[in-house]
Amino acid sequence: MADDLGRRGTRHAVVIGGSLAGLLAARVLADHAEKVTVVERDRLPEGPEQRPGVPQGRHLHVLIAGGQTALDELLPGFMDELRELGAPKVGMPTDMVQWQSGQWFARLPASAHFYSGPRPQVEWLVRQRVLADPRVELVEGTETVGLVGDASRVRGVRLRGRGGNGGRETRVLDADLVVDASGRSTKAPDWLAAIGAEAPHEETLDTGLAYASRVYRATDAVPATDALGYYIVPGPRQPYGGVIVPLGDGRHIVTLSGLRGDEPPTDEGGFEEYAKRLPHPVLSEWLAGAEPDGPVHGFRNTANIRRRYDRPGRRPAGFLAIGDALCAFNPIYGQGMAVAALSAVALRRALAGTRRVPTTRRVQRQLLDASRQAWDISAGADKKMPGARGDAARSKPLDRLTDRYMARIQAHAAGGAAVGVPFRAALTLTAPLSGLFAPSVVRAALFTPVPETPEQPPLHLDA
Repeated sequence: MADDLGRRGTRHAVVIGGSLAGLLAARVLADHAEKVTVVERDRLPEGPEQRPGVPQGRHLHVLIAGGQTALDELLPGFMDELRELGAPKVGMPTDMVQWQSGQWFARLPASAHFYSGPRPQVEWLVRQRVLADPRVELVEGTETVGLVGDASRVRGVRLRGRGGNGGRETRVLDADLVVDASGRSTKAPDWLAAIGAEAPHEETLDTGLAYASRVYRATDAVPATDALGYYIVPGPRQPYGGVIVPLGDGRHIVTLSGLRGDEPPTDEGGFEEYAKRLPHPVLSEWLAGAEPDGPVHGFRNTANIRRRYDRPGRRPAGFLAIGDALCAFNPIYGQGMAVAALSAVALRRALAGTRRVPTTRRVQRQLLDASRQAWDISAGADKKMPGARGDAARSKPLDRLTDRYMARIQAHAAGGAAVGVPFRAALTLTAPLSGLFAPSVVRAALFTPVPETPEQPPLHLDA
């Protein structure tokens, strides 16, 4: 069978993992295959509830603008449905009290918005929409333990039941296409090696960042503000981070972060004491007046990892990687859900293309391209953090010049729209990073005075 993912038709596609990336990939593949099977190791909840397979699911998640647009393209009307569920909409910079690199951001009119409801809410809504398609079948409580095939082509997956669902025996599920959406802990490199293929090179960048989160309810005792949230952004000179955003129903999620060796604790007293390390007491004062609504949860696995399936190597046709299995980011940048959706859009466009045959290698390159800007943002910021490790942490000759320019961009973005609007468009993946080098932006950043910014936390718009 030729290495052709779109012209002659795929009879059966298997997606490993019922994650957001896996579900959205299944939605796209349903238009090209007779049947799509999603294999998920967990038993999925019936409602918008946390599940074990998403260890970061109890922490802060935001759906940035690039992801919103992509989800509406894949699942028309999705954002209307999300709003109907009560997901809070937060405008940037209007609705946030933000500090970064010694500056408070002016709360200018919003040029970008994100939604900050719980991740299980988004995943459940996607799951309901995708699994309503009769061409998509979900196999739950089953883990993938290997690939079937050889170095030239993958022909299926080897499965094993979990939790009393089939014992330790394995079975083979044949497939014309296998998509790995099993997340950052994917075993695909080992599976490929087992069938005589070559595992991809992994680029890594790890700052050792760790964070802890807890849900609170605001009371009359918290500082009065017309803002919806707070954000203290960590950086090379000030490594502590803190964020408060609404979840809906009067609840807020609070996340504190620090670097390797100085991680935020997960006990109640230690968590709130750690907030006092931030460069301003505004978050600590908010915590002192709020009521806890659950335990503290910690998370440590925050390395940036990119698997270079696009590079030459002995790899089989009929196998693709997507989502965190392809490119995983430091979660603190809030890009994961957006990139999952943008990657599915890239998959759709690659398979529907009429100019070139969508071979495995070409499609895989387009999937990597869909995650490239998010990687450049995440890895570009993380390589400047103290203690950053990994082969992607090495500086390039132009990095110093680029860093100086980006420092000017950030300084201007804190207090003015001329740079702030394109800056937020790039960060929310709605415009390319090259937009920050447009002549009008360069002139504003390099040849105009840095706009004034608030001296104190701008708790009120009319202050």
